[in-house]
Amino acid sequence: MRRLPDDYSITRAARDEIPALIRIDLAASTLFAETGLLSAEALNDHVPEEVFGQAIANDDLLVARDRKGRAVGFALTSQRGGTLYLDQISVHPDHGRKGLGRALIDRLASEAKARKLKHITLSTFRDLAWNGPFYRRLGFREIAATKKADWMVDLEKVQATSLDLSKRCFMMRRIGWL
Repeated sequence: MRRLPDDYSITRAARDEIPALIRIDLAASTLFAETGLLSAEALNDHVPEEVFGQAIANDDLLVARDRKGRAVGFALTSQRGGTLYLDQISVHPDHGRKGLGRALIDRLASEAKARKLKHITLSTFRDLAWNGPFYRRLGFREIAATKKADWMVDLEKVQATSLDLSKRCFMMRRIGWL
């Protein structure tokens, strides 16, 4: 496991942090502005407050914090198809490129192991540097179209309404806990 960057920590989220998490989500979306992969509407969208609230209630939301304890990033997960699915990971650009994304993924591996889940799965842009290539460096492998679970196909149908699926893929990382 990689070391968490100095002066940062990762803990569970608290309900009163939801406004800060929304601000992080919106700030992280600005990184997509020049890519053309998201519409203007999508760039101004964020994880709904009720989704954050439910994730907090289910212990499915981890928060990266700076040395003052302020939220600067998050990993939102859910259990799907017997895997720990990474719904979204966002780090505020002011705290980017410090290893917080890697640290959040490492913590998710520990979470999956504690839950006796064998895989972390996600859906991402295949070629965008801080998406597919980033996850490949962390041990994720692309899932072939013919190997997608039914829930992945269903999720793709939802994504197809706002994203170019030809630029996206599902990925999986095996968690060794046996």
